[in-house]
Amino acid sequence: MHKTVQNLIKIKNEIMSSLSKKSLDKLPKIIAVSKTFDIQNILPLIDYGHLDFGENKVQEAIEKWTDIKKNNPNINLHMLGKLQTNKVKSAVKLFDYIHSLDNKKLANKISLEQTKLKKKIKLFIQVNVGNENQKSGIDKNNLNEFLQYCKEINLEIIGLMCLPPANLNPIQYFEEMNLLKENIKLDHLSMGMSSDYLSAANNSATYLRIGTNIFGKRN
Repeated sequence: MHKTVQNLIKIKNEIMSSLSKKSLDKLPKIIAVSKTFDIQNILPLIDYGHLDFGENKVQEAIEKWTDIKKNNPNINLHMLGKLQTNKVKSAVKLFDYIHSLDNKKLANKISLEQTKLKKKIKLFIQVNVGNENQKSGIDKNNLNEFLQYCKEINLEIIGLMCLPPANLNPIQYFEEMNLLKENIKLDHLSMGMSSDYLSAANNSATYLRIGTNIFGKRN
């Protein structure tokens, strides 16, 4: 069995064990973050039956995934990185989920391209949960207004995404995200990475973005 598959199974078992006391209908989905890894590392996971993969850059994703997605229509491709408006057309064509919706200009562009392509993308609003100047994301206080705007332009918002401040305990931010999600009545939370996915899973994350712990260290 390929190492990436072994790693994925180990992570799933850890999550199951960690959440065993919670009577959940279903476990969080694991997005295998395959940015910078070539297709030889990814194919064993596809052969194993894993369906959710994440990329950070549109161009890299086009080169890697265009043919694979034609041959494997069940695969869900998740755009995780910051999305520039000039890349939206390509992103909407290729991806199934975008986790980094963080401003009205981007929302308008996605809405426009969806209409042209007759394709509905599932979207997460990125929240700047730590109020960090250097990070993208909607301010918590503007979240309701931004969500209403997105609905008005026919976007399918399914949840919230966050990147907690580095070097701080993420749990308080995960708890806060869960409260925000409940308050605005969305179903999904995209949070938790290789360093903190068990904490995220225990705070109601429904999508975990795991790269290093599946694929190994990036070059």
